[in-house]
Amino acid sequence: MKCRILMALLLISASYAGLAQTVGVSQTVSPSLSQNAATLDETARFLAGMPVTGVLEPLTHDPAWQEHAQAMNEAWKRKEQQQIWPIRQWMQANAPQYHRSNDTAFYMFSGPDFLYASIFFPLSSNYILAGLEPVGNVPDLTQLPPEMLRADLLSLRSSMNSILRFQYFITKEMRADLGRGNVGGTLPILYVFLARLGYTVNDVTRVTSPAEGVKITFTGGEQPQTLYYFKTDLAGGANSAFLRWCAARGPGLSLIKAASFLMHGDGFSGVRNFLLQNSRVIIQDDSGIPLRMFPKGWKVNCYGRYVAHHEEFEKYHQPDLAAVYEQSPPPPALSFAFGYHWQKEDGLLMLATREALPALPAEEQPQKTSVRR
Repeated sequence: MKCRILMALLLISASYAGLAQTVGVSQTVSPSLSQNAATLDETARFLAGMPVTGVLEPLTHDPAWQEHAQAMNEAWKRKEQQQIWPIRQWMQANAPQYHRSNDTAFYMFSGPDFLYASIFFPLSSNYILAGLEPVGNVPDLTQLPPEMLRADLLSLRSSMNSILRFQYFITKEMRADLGRGNVGGTLPILYVFLARLGYTVNDVTRVTSPAEGVKITFTGGEQPQTLYYFKTDLAGGANSAFLRWCAARGPGLSLIKAASFLMHGDGFSGVRNFLLQNSRVIIQDDSGIPLRMFPKGWKVNCYGRYVAHHEEFEKYHQPDLAAVYEQSPPPPALSFAFGYHWQKEDGLLMLATREALPALPAEEQPQKTSVRR
């Protein structure tokens, strides 16, 4: 009798070991784990709480997925009304040449926030995102036990809660949620944003150069587009392999949001200088490059309202930026929140453009404008 019990335990252990191996295999390594595996795009839509066909369709009958879909639908509807549509309208009115540009989009300190890169620069041929969060994993969802999948969907929603409610990820909370379960890291969040924005995910490949990351090819417009996310530390000099790789794909369109004021100090002077040297436009809040550090040749237009920060960010107050907002008349208002302040009446946006970049063909040079001195 003892032998039979021991044999049964061994068989159960082997079964769970096999499941663990299956769970550990990412679709980024093999888009099709079996002939009946879900496609990358179906997986993205399922995680986003959107209708799917194929092998994942039976899983949508689970009340836990239906609850997930309802929560995602409600959150996305609010996001469209409060952020996506107002930002797109603002870009079309104030920076249409960049909104329509297919130049590379740089989004440093982004984490998995592809959402805002796409809102501001929807036609970029390449998106380059960088953060400290791991790429993570999305296994074959059909191989997960139902209770595991339910827990993973809940963790995914929790990790996206702050950016869907406000404008940024709360890093500590996101990392804690992304570290749980089998569907983790930045990859499932990128999937959700791509699906919800109406794109089709075509291919996902892990990369190791110029840093550990992932390359996602997707379609939704006239031309295929590529999204890169790299897990890399942006501290240090401008001569890093990562920044050299980025420079070869510029000059580009840059977005900086909720960047913890890192570029206000010397520790991140390399990425700050990179952005100033390799950007046609920089759209940022006050946590990005300090106003005083924009050199001659840049024009910085301000919008919204400058509201002082408290606690850990209080020391980064910018008197020269505050003076801009105290002018009469003050900078134009924004119709959406932007940056660390979640109320739309407290949003602050800086639109920085430069007169010319030698690398650009003459016909693409921005028109001359007055230079802030």
